[in-house]
Amino acid sequence: MHTPPGPPPQCPAHGGGPLRLYGQEAEADPMALYERARDTHGSIAPVLVLDDLPAWLVLGYRENLQVARNANLFSRDPRNWRALQEGKVRDDHPLSPMTTWWPVVNFNDGEVHKRLSDAVKDGLRRFERLGLHRYVARCSNQLIDDFANGRADLVADFAMQLPILVMGHLVGVHEEHGPKLVHAVPDMLQGTDTSLASDRYVTTVLQDLVKERKNAPAHDLTSWLLEHPSQLTDEEVLAHVRVTLVAACETTATLIANTLRMVLTDQRWRAHLSGGQMTLPEAVEQMLWDQPPLNTIIGRWATETTQLGGHTIQKGDMLLLGLAAGNQDPAVRPADDDLSAPIHTNRSHLAFSSGAHECPGQDIGRAIAQAGIDTLLARVTGLALSVPEEELRRSGTLMSQHLISLPVTFLPPEAKGTDPTTAGQWATQATAHVGTPRA
Repeated sequence: MHTPPGPPPQCPAHGGGPLRLYGQEAEADPMALYERARDTHGSIAPVLVLDDLPAWLVLGYRENLQVARNANLFSRDPRNWRALQEGKVRDDHPLSPMTTWWPVVNFNDGEVHKRLSDAVKDGLRRFERLGLHRYVARCSNQLIDDFANGRADLVADFAMQLPILVMGHLVGVHEEHGPKLVHAVPDMLQGTDTSLASDRYVTTVLQDLVKERKNAPAHDLTSWLLEHPSQLTDEEVLAHVRVTLVAACETTATLIANTLRMVLTDQRWRAHLSGGQMTLPEAVEQMLWDQPPLNTIIGRWATETTQLGGHTIQKGDMLLLGLAAGNQDPAVRPADDDLSAPIHTNRSHLAFSSGAHECPGQDIGRAIAQAGIDTLLARVTGLALSVPEEELRRSGTLMSQHLISLPVTFLPPEAKGTDPTTAGQWATQATAHVGTPRA
């Protein structure tokens, strides 16, 4: 099945120029905006980001892969951005945390990227899978222990906190920073008025961590990056601990919340999971197709003038990878695709991008989501949404949409005949050696 070709770029059918990816319409229903852009412009559309800065939104599945896999033509280095070179991007622009160059793997290409990428991948591979699952279960049970009176908000009380607890431990952050990091980490990516302040707080916490680990190494990612044969500088270690913590926490929290919402509101999901037609890992993979944690990725920058999807991309133009739109491209996703058909158990979705810059921590994100949800569903009996489904609200941004809350009721431990004093021991019989390297 092929996407019908769109009208020529200058045709009146294009309907009056680029669409704004910010404001009420974009935040309320971004998928509707993406489909309108696809109908009007085809597989790539001219758009405007904050301050009406021009960009291109890549909507087609194949075009997303083409951009993601061609770093020579579509660079990850924001210093190629023509608007930045021309002084059109203010210093306090809300997108600055995502468009300001750092000596970090996702802002470099070629040999520099390979050196940095090898260090990050080597560090992440040292986390032993069984120990990671045990630690996720342990943190999940700690959060569930704090649920009170048979009620909880699975976004604020569980999904937002679990990745911070786990990833903070993996990188070596002290637990006392957890409560503030729960707010600061997602906020720095949302392009809000407080994004820059949140960015500074996270950076300061991690700067202190790098200094500490230089003098007192431990079994965590920060120490391993400092010790890596690639000889990363302190600034490079800081940058990579930061991007690992931020990217994993933000995306994994959204994945957990979205999956739990579907379990609670969609009878097909309940039936498939309870009936054994769908395993939890398959359900998570289906969610990565249907609602990837990130709608878009900022960005790529054209290193020379080229053609893409029938449009001329000028040197220095910014492109946004449309992960959510690409996953719904009719060229790869039939309109009648649903759970009654074979589910998308494969990993060919765009949720973690592709090419050299494909997310290196995606398996850790999957492990946190799967083990966390599994622990919750096994531990909590009678879990049910406590408000009508239509009352659930999302907060939209350029990069993603977040479920604001997911209020539920359930049977408290006492009602299940469980001794509350032992409730925290469900999955902690063995101490989690998450920081211990594999033999």
